[in-house]
Amino acid sequence: MGSQQQLPDLERGQAFSDALMREVKARFLQVDHDHHGRERLYFDNAGGSFRLKAAAERFAQVDAIPDNAERIHATAVELQDIQAKGSADLRTILNATGGSVYASLTASGAMFDMVRAIAENVPGTNMVTTVLEHPSAFDAMSLYAQRLGRELRVAKSNPVTGGVDVEEIVRLVDKDTCLLNVIYASNISGAKLDMAEIVRRAREIKPDLYILVDAVQHAPHGLIDLQKTPVDGINLAPYKFFGCRGSGLSWVSERAAVLPHHKLAGKKPDYWDLGSAAPWQFAVLSEIVDYVCWLGGHFSEATDRRALFVAGITHVELHERALLAVLLDGNENATGMRELRGVNVFLDHEDLTKRDLILGIGFDRIDCTQAVVEYAKRGVTVYERVATSIYSKRMLESFGLAGTVRVSPLHCNSVADIEKFLRITREIATDI
Repeated sequence: MGSQQQLPDLERGQAFSDALMREVKARFLQVDHDHHGRERLYFDNAGGSFRLKAAAERFAQVDAIPDNAERIHATAVELQDIQAKGSADLRTILNATGGSVYASLTASGAMFDMVRAIAENVPGTNMVTTVLEHPSAFDAMSLYAQRLGRELRVAKSNPVTGGVDVEEIVRLVDKDTCLLNVIYASNISGAKLDMAEIVRRAREIKPDLYILVDAVQHAPHGLIDLQKTPVDGINLAPYKFFGCRGSGLSWVSERAAVLPHHKLAGKKPDYWDLGSAAPWQFAVLSEIVDYVCWLGGHFSEATDRRALFVAGITHVELHERALLAVLLDGNENATGMRELRGVNVFLDHEDLTKRDLILGIGFDRIDCTQAVVEYAKRGVTVYERVATSIYSKRMLESFGLAGTVRVSPLHCNSVADIEKFLRITREIATDI
């Protein structure tokens, strides 16, 4: 364990050592084989995600406890402590203070709830979002703009970067904007939006502007710091963050938390949960933070939990950037996507520091759906994003694309995994 590394020149990332890579893989389920024991590469982590062994085990352990946490006996107090620790750990991930933690069935459901609370209770004539939003954000904004008679303003995408320019967003904001809702990173292109600059410039126009952020895609891949990007609500999905399905966790600012929302009348004004909490949701989140902190301990001698988390997630980002660099440019063992004949890399922005580990590709001879089938024949799971899908249509059309094969590995994949994928891609491009 060494001192904290300085990271100014790692524009193409830094892969984990072989020894650490083995340790990381050992902590996850089904990285190299599926649940039937068949060898495969699972490169659809933007849709599903690998699970930590500890998260799955903790889920089963805590969910098996029959006790109600709203009691005074020892087991109930233990469950209360689990929930309190998980709530603190969500704040650790986000570097948030105060506010309310909201545990829901899904992150999508939480987004609808947050949009509703702000749209129904904050005055204004317009609401601003982007064309790249997940349907849970975009459709919530559309629904309440229409219901409340407000103009919905939609920022256009940049087909070169694969993201949305800061200027394109802030030009739509004015004194009459009641809500700005932006995604942290695109789940089509992997492009990261400049959240700090968006928040700063939007609040220059309207200092008390309410801002919501969908961090579901970005949270497992990079650092979030609400002290630098103060927003009013942000959600994440633990199942995409090495955790378990059936859980959405959100943080709501103090001023947003007390806006009228669905809640039991006897609860505090800033309370958002409806019904009994599921303690396993919080236990799993703590396992996620434990893991990232364990990883951070390989790069930092810090003892503070947030500092360790920062070190861990920073090196997740660096490792994934190194994987992306190999995907694009290859190495001595495999030809990169940019050089493969018959393969097209979409939205191929050069600055890898502004991208999460997602790549959109296409083939000259087959469409993206056929390509996904060909990958599956060779033991690779990827996903077709097509313009006929409600989850892709709006975003793809903004880029002028009919479809793309989305390739989304995770940091528990190795450089060798990427090399194997590149060889299979070359085979498909050559043989079909």
